[in-house]
Amino acid sequence: MTRRPPCARRFENLRKMVRPKQRKILMVAPEAAPFVKVGGLADVVGSLSKALAGRGHDVRLVIPRYAGMAKTEKAVLAEHPLLIVRLGGHEAYAQVWQTKLPGCSATAYFIEYNQYFDSPSVYGGPGGDERLNAYRFSFLCRAAIDLCEHLAWTPDVVHCHDWAAGLVPIYLNTTELDRPLGRAASVMTIHNLQHQGWFHRQVLGYANLPESVFRADGLESMGEANFLKGGLYHATKLTTVSPTYAREIQQAEGGCGLHHVLRYRSADLIGVINGIDVEEWNPSADPLIPENLSSRDLSGKAACKAKLQEAFGLETDPGIPVYTVVSRLFDQKGLDLLAAIGDRLMAEMRVQVAVLGTGDAGLERAFAELSARHPGRFSAHLAFDNSLAHLSIAGADFLVMPSRFEPCGLSQMYAMVYGTLPIVRATGGLVDSVEQYVEGQGIGTGFRFEQANADALFHTMGWACATYYDRPEELAILRRNAMAADFSWDQSAEVYENVYAWAVDARAAAFG
Repeated sequence: MTRRPPCARRFENLRKMVRPKQRKILMVAPEAAPFVKVGGLADVVGSLSKALAGRGHDVRLVIPRYAGMAKTEKAVLAEHPLLIVRLGGHEAYAQVWQTKLPGCSATAYFIEYNQYFDSPSVYGGPGGDERLNAYRFSFLCRAAIDLCEHLAWTPDVVHCHDWAAGLVPIYLNTTELDRPLGRAASVMTIHNLQHQGWFHRQVLGYANLPESVFRADGLESMGEANFLKGGLYHATKLTTVSPTYAREIQQAEGGCGLHHVLRYRSADLIGVINGIDVEEWNPSADPLIPENLSSRDLSGKAACKAKLQEAFGLETDPGIPVYTVVSRLFDQKGLDLLAAIGDRLMAEMRVQVAVLGTGDAGLERAFAELSARHPGRFSAHLAFDNSLAHLSIAGADFLVMPSRFEPCGLSQMYAMVYGTLPIVRATGGLVDSVEQYVEGQGIGTGFRFEQANADALFHTMGWACATYYDRPEELAILRRNAMAADFSWDQSAEVYENVYAWAVDARAAAFG
């Protein structure tokens, strides 16, 4: 039986609506997989676009064309490639490239404007200068609007992803209000509230936006222009990437200074948990692991574990539990807690730890030192390696995610699909996707703890260790539960369809 993740019940009211008609949907984002990726935002934009296109919608996606993308995007110049971008006091000329999102009918458009985007970095302009981001992403937002007119294509909904697309809803409510695109609804998705896009107010003139939007219930925040705040006030409807995160960001401790805005817009805010790409992350057909596996036949996991131990230089021992980390090494992820208990884990538990990721120099150094002190038992591979990420997820017994906050998280879903049980802090999407283990009742898909401190992580990893050694039959049940969970984009895409219908109706009502 396919299990629904714990958040599924929160979708029921929206999912019971009549399925919306086919719509024209424009996605505006700074990154999108498989073309360019920094983090989970790119995965969501690419996967959601593919899922919606597969459900019959006319989906089009706009992102910048960064340096180096020509090697992977397989794009061609659009039929009419010269795009006039209407900025404050002048017009700029960009080139438009296009291709299909792999495996579906969605069209991706790339805006080429080398002054801002001739850089391999998504969030740093040529030369790595992040100060250009005010102009880079103002340009993207304005270009996305002008591209629709250029194509003679008017979307029903413009779906804006994070602060980099935050000016789009403002354009729709101001300069475009009396033009055809002004009747389009807008949906603003918060992928990570911590990133907001703060810039000097002079960007308004460049962006060709009226000064009237620089106000407390708009773009203005402590004397600067806050792109995300402006988008949150102006968008027709708001979403974020899990139901629990939608509640957390309305509180002062989780709201990053915008909790008052989100409480004000709470009637228009819904959390929709992300799905995963079940074609890439499919244990029964994954070409990046030595043997495939399924919930019906887990025998391949032993080969994956042995290969993981070999790849990380751990002692080859099928009977010892392996904990893995596959993550960026930053404060948000709480991995300093793991570093703090590393020696204690090695002293008090018969376990192995494999860390894969890069990030904070202090954390990298701490994990390298733990590896040196405990060879064969603790090993850190301080790099990004997609093949090793798949092997780590497939071969480990437990995945460690002690995040201080986690809007959604994807790694815990990848892990469960492969029968690797997550150990997570109870925050954001980790609450919505990982069901707590209840001893003796056959309930759960992983292990959760409440407080973001080293002792809580140590004792939860110890709980998992004891389950591995003392209750193997219950561990097997948890694995089957985890592998039965449905994390495909199907149910999330259905909810987004209804969010779009909700937004379109609200926008139409605003026009009378």
